[in-house]
Amino acid sequence: MKLLKIPYLILVLGVGFIFYSGTALAQNDLDKKVVQLSGIILNADSTDAVPGVNIYVPKKGRGTVSGRFGYFSMPVLEGDSVVFSFIGLKRQTFKVPERAENDKISLILTMEVDEIALAEIEVMPYPTEEEFKKAVVALNVVDPMSISRANMSPEMLLRWAESMPASGAENFRYFQQSQMIQNQDLYGPRPLRILDPFAWAQFIRSIKRGDLKSKD
Repeated sequence: MKLLKIPYLILVLGVGFIFYSGTALAQNDLDKKVVQLSGIILNADSTDAVPGVNIYVPKKGRGTVSGRFGYFSMPVLEGDSVVFSFIGLKRQTFKVPERAENDKISLILTMEVDEIALAEIEVMPYPTEEEFKKAVVALNVVDPMSISRANMSPEMLLRWAESMPASGAENFRYFQQSQMIQNQDLYGPRPLRILDPFAWAQFIRSIKRGDLKSKD
């Protein structure tokens, strides 16, 4: 039983120390004045706003995010260290004064691009140069002239002509014919030449003249 008392005493002292530390920190925060921190975050090389920047106080559980136009506003305590972080930009820290004169602080923060230079990497399709040379020698290269002759064959050209859309001249000719037929239809149905007596008279006269006889 005596051996169990020592660990129990250590446990009680540890819990008491943690409780005392937390109470002291909370009491210390209560003594500090609340300051409303607000501002706008911009790019360092331009006047464009940076939305979506993470703004927080580490280990305090307080934070916010900059809006669409780079504006932010959040309450902080005197002496807090406010961190501004964004992917691709350098992280910045703003220290709130220990004794702030006003209960409002406004900032115009510019964030610089965080450039990272990576080492050069040479990518080879083959593990060794000898294997690469063997692959090049064994490569089966197709004669480009044979491909050209196959594409210019009559069968291929006919297939392309069947699937090719009408040209501009053909479309214009078809439009003119449609317009002419439409104008003719405005004055009634189009006459049939087979029922036209004048056409028959001209046909009979051409037969008498011998216009239809073949000339050797």
